[in-house]
Amino acid sequence: MSIIERAVDKLTKNADSSTKGRGEDGVATSLDFPVGDNVERDRSKVAGEAGHIADSGRMASGVPAGTLEIPFAHLHSLGMVTHIAPRSEIAESYRIIKRPLLMNMAREDASDTVNLIMVTSALQGEGKTFSAINLAMSIAMEEDKTVLFVDADVAKASAGTLLGVSHDANGLIDVLENGDIDVGDVILPTNIRNLRVIPAGHIHERSTELLASDNMRLIMRELCQRYPDRVVIFDSPPLLLASEASVLANLMGQIVFVVAADETPQHAVTEALQRIGGDKIIGTVLNKTRSNPFNKSVYGYGYGYGYGHEGRYRNTRIEGEVGQEGR
Repeated sequence: MSIIERAVDKLTKNADSSTKGRGEDGVATSLDFPVGDNVERDRSKVAGEAGHIADSGRMASGVPAGTLEIPFAHLHSLGMVTHIAPRSEIAESYRIIKRPLLMNMAREDASDTVNLIMVTSALQGEGKTFSAINLAMSIAMEEDKTVLFVDADVAKASAGTLLGVSHDANGLIDVLENGDIDVGDVILPTNIRNLRVIPAGHIHERSTELLASDNMRLIMRELCQRYPDRVVIFDSPPLLLASEASVLANLMGQIVFVVAADETPQHAVTEALQRIGGDKIIGTVLNKTRSNPFNKSVYGYGYGYGYGHEGRYRNTRIEGEVGQEGR
């Protein structure tokens, strides 16, 4: 059975069993986590992470000129990860989700691009931008990591809107189109100490060609090699709706693939995964699973993790609770 077939099979099993193994608060009471005991050990870092990002959040009251002020209260109202509720269920869940990604970066045989992580989906409305921002916010809690968030969904730029980026801000596309603009010119510092943002930039009719250009490859090399502690998170367009997504996937080291439970057709999952190179590390997030059939306002997600390099495959299931805004 191929890596794609196994991923699809696992997602199907996840959807069928999404209400099993939960405690009274809806959080999974047992975890199958084959990458070792590192997750449990890393839970001891939670208190330190919470204080770290809280300190970062306090910068908002006196941020330097040119700093992007992320609207923490608005993101919190949408059920997203912020310093406002560092011990919330969504924050705890993303602590677990980020761990395999960070562990891959620490592997001795890791590729040069392993710190380039693309978050995508098959179709629109499955929660990829929600997941990308949450992942970036969670990794920014790490003491020894910095995060560069790239809004690469250049047609919609919804991530930039959520993060408070101005609609007329220069960004990735402007760097690719204009040789006089350096990538450093469009990186925005934020009121989170360890987080930087690159906006999508202005809409361009040849965005696919620009993303597939040699200039883009040079930029990606610079982004992943300039700072060894940097994790670069890309919010990508859906794989089946925009050719830009497939182009970006070829440049990435890790892919986080978001699937909406009871919404995304299985054939769409299969087709989308086939557009990702077989040498990529692929993790799957099962989003919008109902934890209680009588409570339609509460959803959960499962995180299936695997990789297909050299024919190997690993996979896990982790459940948590997210708000309906996770859509």
